[in-house]
Amino acid sequence: MAEVVIVENAERAGALVAEEIARLISARPDAVLGLATGSTPLPVYAALRTRLQGVDVSQVRGFALDEYVGIDPAHPESYRSVITREVVEPLGLNPQLINVPDGSEEGIAHAGADYDAKIAAAGGVDLQILGIGTDGHIGFNEPGSSFASRTRVKTLTVQTREDNARFFDSVDEVPRHCITQGLGTILEARHLVLLAFGEGKARAVADAVEGPLAAVLPGSAIQLHPHATVVVDEAAASKLRLADYYRYTFANKPAWQGI
Repeated sequence: MAEVVIVENAERAGALVAEEIARLISARPDAVLGLATGSTPLPVYAALRTRLQGVDVSQVRGFALDEYVGIDPAHPESYRSVITREVVEPLGLNPQLINVPDGSEEGIAHAGADYDAKIAAAGGVDLQILGIGTDGHIGFNEPGSSFASRTRVKTLTVQTREDNARFFDSVDEVPRHCITQGLGTILEARHLVLLAFGEGKARAVADAVEGPLAAVLPGSAIQLHPHATVVVDEAAASKLRLADYYRYTFANKPAWQGI
């Protein structure tokens, strides 16, 4: 079972995860981070701006979870642009060490295998930040994705395109395809940290953490991981049956263990 940490709000969650990332970088200056986009990880990146002040991050490496297919990398909503704007520049990371899947149509046939090879060459991801969709997807692994899947092209569901339309002028501008790390790729990271906030994520969180393993709910794959941490606010935790147990165990956890 994943460790579940219930906090009062997204800001507290961001500070908690930022502290764990800072500990990792202090122990391993060339740490490899798995970087998620969207609104969920923003509190983590915001907290890191303060927490990493004075810390040498010049060797930190990173791998984004996904990218839209066919989008101009210079488009403000390409994940290359988003990662640069929200992570690389504010934290002072070396942009040459931050990788994003190649969504260009010219190289898309082999882009997935190329990306997995890059991750392997870096020694694997030390800590992977994840969000979860209202339908239980992680990365762009939509319902039905294989738990053994590798980085590959996926067709986005209508729901995911509608969820992401807020970042574009209209849903018609949201690309129909993406390239995403597969569940099998994600599960190879040494530490998974999944964040979720708000009542709208409560059912997906409960099903992923306490429900059966099922391809129809990709987030349930975290149950297979030996070191997975789920950090949620009270609203996102509202449908967890064992919420009191999670609060008790975290309150009595030795501080040196981190998350």
